[in-house]
Amino acid sequence: MPLALFALAVTAFGVGTSEFAIMGLLPQVAQGVGVSIPDAGGLITGYAAGVIVGAPLLTAASARLPRRTTLMIVAALLAAGSALSAVASGYGLLLAARVVAGVPQGALFGVGSVVAAQLVPPERRASAMSVMFGGFTMANVAGVPLVTWLGQAAGWRATFWAVAALGALSMAGIAALVPRRLRPEDETGLRSELATLRRPQVWLAMAVTTAGFGGVFASFTYVTPMMTTVAGFSRSSMTLLLVVFGLGMAAGNLVSGRFAGRRLMPSLYVFLAGLTVVLGLFVMTAHSKVLAACTLFLLGLFGFATVPALQMRILDKATGAPTLASALNLSAFNIANGLGAYLGGMVIRAGYGYTAPNAVGAVLAATGLALAVCSGLLDARAKAVIAR
Repeated sequence: MPLALFALAVTAFGVGTSEFAIMGLLPQVAQGVGVSIPDAGGLITGYAAGVIVGAPLLTAASARLPRRTTLMIVAALLAAGSALSAVASGYGLLLAARVVAGVPQGALFGVGSVVAAQLVPPERRASAMSVMFGGFTMANVAGVPLVTWLGQAAGWRATFWAVAALGALSMAGIAALVPRRLRPEDETGLRSELATLRRPQVWLAMAVTTAGFGGVFASFTYVTPMMTTVAGFSRSSMTLLLVVFGLGMAAGNLVSGRFAGRRLMPSLYVFLAGLTVVLGLFVMTAHSKVLAACTLFLLGLFGFATVPALQMRILDKATGAPTLASALNLSAFNIANGLGAYLGGMVIRAGYGYTAPNAVGAVLAATGLALAVCSGLLDARAKAVIAR
């Protein structure tokens, strides 16, 4: 694999650590800025809002820039947003900082997915994207648990300083390893990128992303209070539990890289169906330490297996000008994050307890599966028309 892929993986590691670290420290952050845990969940929604807005705007603004330059801007924004989070004096400023930190994520995975696909032969696209997204999964295996431990030992602000340092390291890696220019024939203008949005299947793919991945965040946003209050784990156990979730994500990434490249839609159906079942079971297994830990692993596996598959689906349906559509799919992932966090918090506020977000997640994942099946049927219909 080209070394440039590993530069993308390091940047994805920083972004993943930035996004997920707050889940393991949500009670401490809430206490630190004087709000309730469900209200602190709004910080996750704020980060998601940054991605939703930043993905299309940053991608469009950088349409004429070399993709290497765009990726360096992304890393710089990651560092700046994390540093601002570290010095935030209250909830309002911290919320604004989380929005800033989320802005570059969509452009990273939008531009990065296209770059990864261009660096290897077509038959190795799934493996190349698996390497890049592998950095994101490793964030949950190593980065998030480490900064969670750091936050518990030195205060939650230390976590954001560590992520800011990762952003600076990412920028250096991109500058050193990513080619200055890709093949000229692969460069497209903003008009071509916008034209891909006229394709209904592009929007349907993003709808699958929003519903399906929303199920993951409905549950995972409130994983700390669920595992400590319901399952009975100590707060110090969250570092190890986040490693378990991260190992599940890493396994899901490997599974997706192996199977989605061969049979994309059948693989996606299996991943979403598995996610629906796991979330439904989590309502019950959350009451047992052993079963809760096992279910958390499976949540990571099936949840993240969908990610490379959904990005490949977008690249397939936005052929010719995929950068904006790919970035918008990351907006869809973060609409999912915000939607899941909001709906999960809503059922907790309604008094249904910390296991109720799992039931919400199961409904969202099942909706994603239904939309994916509809998309596959449209593909089959189009092929039948062409065959006539």
